[in-house]
Amino acid sequence: MAEFVDRAQLHARSGDGGAGAVSFRREAFVDKGGPDGGDGGDGGDVWLVSSVNVSSLIGFRDQPFRRAEDGVHGGSKKKIGHCGKDVEVEVPVGTVVRDLDGGLMVDLAEPNLRWRAAEGGHGGKGNARFLSNSRRAPAFAEQGEPGEDFWFNLELKLAADVALVGYPNVGKSSLIAAISRARPKIADYPFTTLIPNLGVVQVDGSRDIVVADVPGLIEGAADGKGLGHEFLRHIERSRLLAFILDLSGAVGPTPLEQLESLSHEVGAYLPELATRPRVIVGSKIDLSIGLNPDPGDDPYEVAKMFSEYYSVPLDIVTSTATRFGTVELSKRLAMLLAELDTKPAPIAPKIVLRPTASLGFEISGQSDGVFIVSGREVERAVGLSDLNDPVAIQIVHDRLDRLGVYKSLRRFGAKAGDEVIIGGMSFEYDGER
Repeated sequence: MAEFVDRAQLHARSGDGGAGAVSFRREAFVDKGGPDGGDGGDGGDVWLVSSVNVSSLIGFRDQPFRRAEDGVHGGSKKKIGHCGKDVEVEVPVGTVVRDLDGGLMVDLAEPNLRWRAAEGGHGGKGNARFLSNSRRAPAFAEQGEPGEDFWFNLELKLAADVALVGYPNVGKSSLIAAISRARPKIADYPFTTLIPNLGVVQVDGSRDIVVADVPGLIEGAADGKGLGHEFLRHIERSRLLAFILDLSGAVGPTPLEQLESLSHEVGAYLPELATRPRVIVGSKIDLSIGLNPDPGDDPYEVAKMFSEYYSVPLDIVTSTATRFGTVELSKRLAMLLAELDTKPAPIAPKIVLRPTASLGFEISGQSDGVFIVSGREVERAVGLSDLNDPVAIQIVHDRLDRLGVYKSLRRFGAKAGDEVIIGGMSFEYDGER
């Protein structure tokens, strides 16, 4: 069985843009042909796609790197370089992407959502693009723009119809094995389940229900005690909560104390969960107080007896050892979910658009007389292939002037003779522009 991994990292590297070409026509009987250098192709993007075909983040644990193709350089005769191929990275539905500081980038809570993790660099313009009445033979072109390079933290929040919530060792794993095709690890000691298990329950052949067996909660789970947060986040997206109460007395607290504690923990973790529809299930009735039902007894009537005895509101009771009540539980879950189908589903966070490389610019002072200007457009403005060419230098100045860089430098306190660094290139500020 493949290992379940619900936390991982992703390194997304988009493709670099191809460089524009510097080329001139070479034709018979034409002494000096005009510029015909083509543009470079754009680099490929890295996209995340939520897919029902992926159930774990294990593919990122040992290999977090995803890289798109670079764009191809432009060629002569105005040939445009091919764009680099995008990379589509499938992730499980319910994957949350955060930056390394914990900021939310995107929540892929539904199937077939797409999010661009890294945008490919733009291809550079060939020298044919710089032809004008005053520039008849431009001998320079644009460099390709570098691709983006980011690290992200990925975490998975399961999206199940029903989440089984209860203390450790109350029989959740046995119950999911009894009502579904899941085969979780089952043993008679606490914390057998350290990772969530998913099971698909078929009810009368009419519909499938996805049930999540969430590892057992303990008091203080909402505050992160034990692995509280690791476990609780997997119930956030469930449409229905099934509170499993142990009626055998093996877990210590009474059934009523179990219910009160579980209700407190899920509500303290996420207040919205306090009002989430729920069903309360008594488990292990074969090990309980001696009110042993006959196989043909109605589980709901038996639940009333146990409810009165334990002073706790049970919807149904079960025994996985005898299979008592398990079929009826499946049907009840299906009925409750069918009722919820007519109501709005719990609100899930939608896509949060992350600003990629800034289209503006920022100025910072590195030391006295040295200023660093950063930003996508300003770095592109200086990305010409030959900055020894006076015409190319003039184009750079015009671009920076249109972007408002010189005006901002004056406001920032720059003086004539100060050094200005843009995109790894150093310029002397003349104080005029």
